[in-house]
Amino acid sequence: MKIFSTTLISLIKKLRLGGWLLTAVLLLITIGLVSPQQVPIVIYKLALIALAAVLGYWLDRSLFPKARPGQYLKHDEELMKEGKYPIQTGYHMAFAAVLIRRALIVAAVCLSVATGL
Repeated sequence: MKIFSTTLISLIKKLRLGGWLLTAVLLLITIGLVSPQQVPIVIYKLALIALAAVLGYWLDRSLFPKARPGQYLKHDEELMKEGKYPIQTGYHMAFAAVLIRRALIVAAVCLSVATGL
């Protein structure tokens, strides 16, 4: 049992948002214990929201094919190896606007699907 818990903890530390994933699974288990008939409904709603997020992302990509966030970044191999992605000089406002636009579109699609639930 100790090996399993040690492995689980190291896996959670390696995963991005691993703590949130573990919390979500624990909450789903809690829902299953308290009210098992609600588990399929919760899974259905989560699937719809995940689908809405993907739909919002692709809606943004299709509506604005020539205004993607990546085109405002400097493509320097040395910096990219270090995990740094600097923005090209003079494009900071455009880059911020593109990111905000994408976030608003994805949020609007997610909210519209969520209100339909």
